[in-house]
Amino acid sequence: MSTLAIPASESIEAAAPDAAASRHAVIRSAQDVARLVNAGAAQGSNARIVIAIALGGVFLDAYDLTSLAFGVKDIAREFALSPVQVGLVSAAITFGAILGALFGGYLTDRIGRYRVFMADMLFFVVAAIAAGLAPNAWVLGGARFLMGFGVGLDLPVAMAFLAEFSRVAGKGNKAASVAAWCPAWYAATSTCYLLILGLYAILPAHELGWLWRITLAFGAVPALAIIAVRSRYISESPVWAANQGDLEGAARILERSYGVHAVVERGDTPPAQPRAASWRNYGVLFNATYRRRTILAATIGMASSFGYNAIIFGLPVIIASFFHQGPLTTIVASLTLNLVFAFVGGLIGVRTAPTVGAWKMTTLGHALQFVSLIGLALIGHPGSGLLVALAILLLGGYLFGQGFGPGSHSMTYASLSYPTSLRGIGVGFNQTLVRSASTVSLFLFPVLAAALGTKVFWVIAIAPLTSLLVLLAIRWEPSGYDIDGEDYAVDGAAVAP
Repeated sequence: MSTLAIPASESIEAAAPDAAASRHAVIRSAQDVARLVNAGAAQGSNARIVIAIALGGVFLDAYDLTSLAFGVKDIAREFALSPVQVGLVSAAITFGAILGALFGGYLTDRIGRYRVFMADMLFFVVAAIAAGLAPNAWVLGGARFLMGFGVGLDLPVAMAFLAEFSRVAGKGNKAASVAAWCPAWYAATSTCYLLILGLYAILPAHELGWLWRITLAFGAVPALAIIAVRSRYISESPVWAANQGDLEGAARILERSYGVHAVVERGDTPPAQPRAASWRNYGVLFNATYRRRTILAATIGMASSFGYNAIIFGLPVIIASFFHQGPLTTIVASLTLNLVFAFVGGLIGVRTAPTVGAWKMTTLGHALQFVSLIGLALIGHPGSGLLVALAILLLGGYLFGQGFGPGSHSMTYASLSYPTSLRGIGVGFNQTLVRSASTVSLFLFPVLAAALGTKVFWVIAIAPLTSLLVLLAIRWEPSGYDIDGEDYAVDGAAVAP
């Protein structure tokens, strides 16, 4: 095969066909590495496996955040907790995620994607086991806080892996890969409900108090599985390595994980390097180039998180109030809603990311959510079978809109609004705000639901409405845009949306 040299002036479109077809290339700068990645991996490479493992981290995040939802009543009864104490225990994981995201974003840019990813897996193992064995609410809250810290560390690095091991355009592009976090999230939620359903079926009635403990502790299993396969498939991001000036390391990663044999040729003049990782980069998120994107990504993420956490955490309680039946019906209904509406919606979000784009799908999703919540607020407590069916359909509509809209693309905006040098910081800052909204939601929902009943849907509806207004004001489309090219602009400027 021939050797491919990519001059600095060559476009992505011109480089893409050759890079995809050849396993040989010459790299002289970090920009060359980014262009090879943007052109797509060679056939038979490990890039898709790396993406799958990164999604495994997202699976863990979702599982751990969901696993307490069904058992909260048993926990409150076992530890004699008040509604406020229940809210604190429920929100402990998001308190941890706030700090984890703040530090995780910086560390992801500073020490690399691989090191942070492997460190946060250990948090999941230790915290899951400690939560399952918790003798009191204090230990449970502490373990959930530690688990949340791991979640906060993981999301910036997982999003970086998804973005930095994917092509920039076409099927399976960066936007589609990042959007895949959504069906992975709902798969984890459904797995949690399936596990609860299986345990509910096999545990004797007098032993059901163990159900929440087993569910929480099970979170250690997939974390251990990821740790077991890390050495074979997971590598550092080649673009991050190149940005640190390690072109030889980037070449080794390209060959190992991307199927491209890259030869390093250094000129007499060292190429300019992108900005270095620094806490000051949080301020860069609000410069003239990134301010509007940061505001849009934060609004979508916070609105999505506030509404979704209130709905998904309260789903067992909401469904129980609709059907007035036992826990088995509640588990089955929750599982069905997640699979039929949320998970399918997430798959649609992935498929439409390269074609329809993130902005249109997010706008449509929020609109459906707003209509669904207003309908639920107007119905209140459904008295007839027809109203119960309509209420369940509206719940499904909310989850469907979440799946293909803000659920998929909140991370698209958080990850692809910034180049590699800012991606960890950008996602970390976004997740700090998002987890703050989650904390408020998880703390307030039990209190507001007890005080307002079904009128709480009016409060939740404010979230998608706010995001809709901001989307209409800021029409930024990240799908198909070469965001990493902004790291190599001569004057450091970029095209504002």
